Amino acid sequence: MSHLLSAAERRLLSAADRRRRRGVMAMGVLSVGALILFGMLPKSGGSVTFGLSLGGEFVTLPNWVLSAKVGAVSFALLALAATAAAWFIAIKGRKVLAPSIVFGVSLLMSFLSWAVKGQFMPLTGLLQGGLLLSVPIIYGSMSGVLCERSGVVNIAIEGQLLAGAFASAVVGSLTHSAVYGFIVAPIAGILISLILATFAIKYAIDQIILGVVINVLVIGLTSFLYKRLLIPYQSTWNTPPTISPISIPILGKIPIIGPILFQQTIIVYLMYIVVAIVHISLFKTRWGLRVRAVGEHPTAADSVGIAVNRTRFKNVLWAGAVAGLGGAFFTLGSVGAFGKEMTAGKGFIALAALIFGRWSPLGAVAAGLLFGFADNLQSVLSIIGTPIPSQFMLMAPYVATIIAVTGLVGRVRAPAADGTAYQRGQS
Repeated sequence: MSHLLSAAERRLLSAADRRRRRGVMAMGVLSVGALILFGMLPKSGGSVTFGLSLGGEFVTLPNWVLSAKVGAVSFALLALAATAAAWFIAIKGRKVLAPSIVFGVSLLMSFLSWAVKGQFMPLTGLLQGGLLLSVPIIYGSMSGVLCERSGVVNIAIEGQLLAGAFASAVVGSLTHSAVYGFIVAPIAGILISLILATFAIKYAIDQIILGVVINVLVIGLTSFLYKRLLIPYQSTWNTPPTISPISIPILGKIPIIGPILFQQTIIVYLMYIVVAIVHISLFKTRWGLRVRAVGEHPTAADSVGIAVNRTRFKNVLWAGAVAGLGGAFFTLGSVGAFGKEMTAGKGFIALAALIFGRWSPLGAVAAGLLFGFADNLQSVLSIIGTPIPSQFMLMAPYVATIIAVTGLVGRVRAPAADGTAYQRGQS
């Protein structure tokens, strides 16, 4: 088959193989580093206890107690074994997804065995909290997927999340109903997206600059209203009811998996549905094919009768609705009140997750889960005590973001027409 490939295709394949092998080499370096730093250098003994149950499961799993040193060494060796398996798979030109997952989990457990020595680590609770913190990131990244797959850069995710949070808090407070607050959140996101779509698509304004301006506008407006309205009249305007978690019968009682996935709020369950709809719609339907065509080659799409700008406009509005739902999580699903700039950069982390996930819905979800877990990990380790300074722990989610956007996870390519305004008749 190789003689049937063009020279350009062979160059692309060889470049992909080289990137894959460099990634495996980096895995090997990290595994050896973990073996030395977490396993061999520490001299003191001690044990670490991992909690596997939160209560209410069909079977209450006992705590997992193991020697900190043995655990750090064993998991580091397992990471090395996964690296070796990944190398043999990489030299055959195949993807190394499964060994990479084993490597990541093993490296994390080696680190935890060292960092939590002599302490109790609620492992299931850690994963459950990581999923919760990833919810707005995943909603934001799905918004980015819908926009950028159609060719519109959505820097305004932060503003859409913040608008959804503000609207859900105010309406939920005035109506004393979380349902009404939840309904109005996507509407607020759509209104912000309407600004983005109008100026980016109709008037061909630079999409990066426009997104930044929209973020500043929303931050300024919500901050002003927060100071003038929500603080002085908090009992009326800023006391929304929160949405309680719902345990799904049977599924919620499965050990480990149940508390993490199936003892959540309706916002989390809706997130599962949104991710499935976005993925299936983009890659399994005629609509998705048209959207991807518009994002890759709008001129060709126009030539076969696809309304390029109309498709983009609709996608941007849908993206705003999705991001608005993510904003409702901050007020109705978490804090129970609106706070000034409470999204705290989650929209920009969602953009990083989008890039990290290679503009794929499932990839963006995986990246969002990683960032959410890193955020929760630093919080838990700061509480239980760790030899790592708290300042470095606070940096963990942002270091993960930098790794994503600097291309260290491999070369990624955005949709070809992403960020480029389209006018009929242009080449």
